[in-house]
Formats: sequence, C-alpha cells, structure tokens
Amino acid sequence: MRELIANPKLCIDCMKCERNCPQNAIRIYDGVPLFCMHCSPEKAPCLNICPEGAIKETGGAITIDSNICIGCGMCRDVCPIGAISMDIDGLATKCDLCINEDSQQCIDSCPTGALTNDSSNMVNTKQSKFIEELKKLKT
Repeated sequence: MRELIANPKLCIDCMKCERNCPQNAIRIYDGVPLFCMHCSPEKAPCLNICPEGAIKETGGAITIDSNICIGCGMCRDVCPIGAISMDIDGLATKCDLCINEDSQQCIDSCPTGALTNDSSNMVNTKQSKFIEELKKLKT
C-alpha cells in the first residue's frame, strides 16, 4: 500500500514536486505541500458523494476513473482540503499516488526529503518525544 507523507519543515518551496506530478495534483502553499490525503474509503467525502461511482479505493489510493467521471464537480466541492480539481476536459483529477507507476514522481523529485512514502521515521520521532514527556512526569 502506497502513502504520501509531507514534512513541511524540510520543504524549501522549490516546487519540483508540483512540476513533476503527472496528475498536476500537488501544490505548495507557504512551504506546505498540499495533496489528497487518501481518506479511508468509508470516510472519503469524494468517494461517497460521486453519483457515478467513478471514485474508488485502489491499493490504498483513492482514485478517479476518468472513463466513468461525468465532470459534475461534486467531489471537488466536497473535498475538505481542496485537493480535487477539474482538468482541461472538465473531468475531476487528483493525486493517485502514482499507483500505476513504478515510483511516486513527487517523492523522486524532492531534493530535501520533504515528501516521503515511509512513515516510520515520523512515528519513531513522535514516540520518542512522547516517551521523553512521560519521563518528565515520572520524576
């Protein structure tokens, strides 16, 4: 299962991820990469509102089938972070985690590691900080 994780502290606003995204689905706002969060299917507003069933979960990614999409824009309107846009043909488009590619283009192009698909570092760091805070309470 693929994932995409951003560490805004490492983002240098080079915008290489924006330029290299094949879906044109990532934006940098004041050093914060913004992209689809790939909500769990039961909670994904876009998936649940699509009247045609064009939005599906595929290998951990919430994807849009452009052959089924009718371009109504309901998914775009309901997305809580504005990660869905309409393409030149009037169809919905968003990050698909490069699910049909060998690698994720945004991650490959990021020179600082601000984008990654490995959450273990982030989890370990949070756990270490939490343990240190618990130790302070103990003493």
